[in-house]
Amino acid sequence: MSARPPLPTTLTGRHVRLEPLAMRHLGELFAAGGGDEEIWRCQGGPAPQTEEELGAKLAGLLEDAERGDCVPFAVIDRADGKAIGWTTYMDIDAANERLEIGWTWYGRAYWRSAVNTETKLLLLTLAFEELGMGRVQLKTDHLNHRSQAAIERIGAQREGVLRRHRRRPDGTWRDTVYFSLLAEEWPAARDRLIARLAGQGFGG
Repeated sequence: MSARPPLPTTLTGRHVRLEPLAMRHLGELFAAGGGDEEIWRCQGGPAPQTEEELGAKLAGLLEDAERGDCVPFAVIDRADGKAIGWTTYMDIDAANERLEIGWTWYGRAYWRSAVNTETKLLLLTLAFEELGMGRVQLKTDHLNHRSQAAIERIGAQREGVLRRHRRRPDGTWRDTVYFSLLAEEWPAARDRLIARLAGQGFGG
């Protein structure tokens, strides 16, 4: 029996709420991460220097969602109710019980906090326990060591590297590191994420 594809929904944790991404989040998103080169260096484009530039990226993502290519979420800090980043289900293949969690970013103020840990816990729980996925994929630039370390802390297994995979905005070539987590690996990974949220340390 095939898995079910994800639909726009709201997922609520202790620290963050994930809700369907919309243009109404633009102002808060720009305040959280607009113009920060370190955030956008590995996000497939130069850092948006104006709200309008970030709006163009957001509009493109929403167009992809309208076509059914992805399901994007705004990441909301429950402490103040503001959007602090976004994350996306993408490369969705319900027939083969797999999807990817990708195009994720958060404002720098939320790095090495509970935000990424709980965001991944919410998304992975939905994928494995409600949608019936057998594989969740994550990938990142080989130069983005912070992202690779965060993915490994989830419990995902490094699978390999696609060399010269994508051209960066500056013209250099990116190698892409692929990771995955399988359904049979999820219970142990879930326990680790829950333990970290309970106070055993954060890593972004």
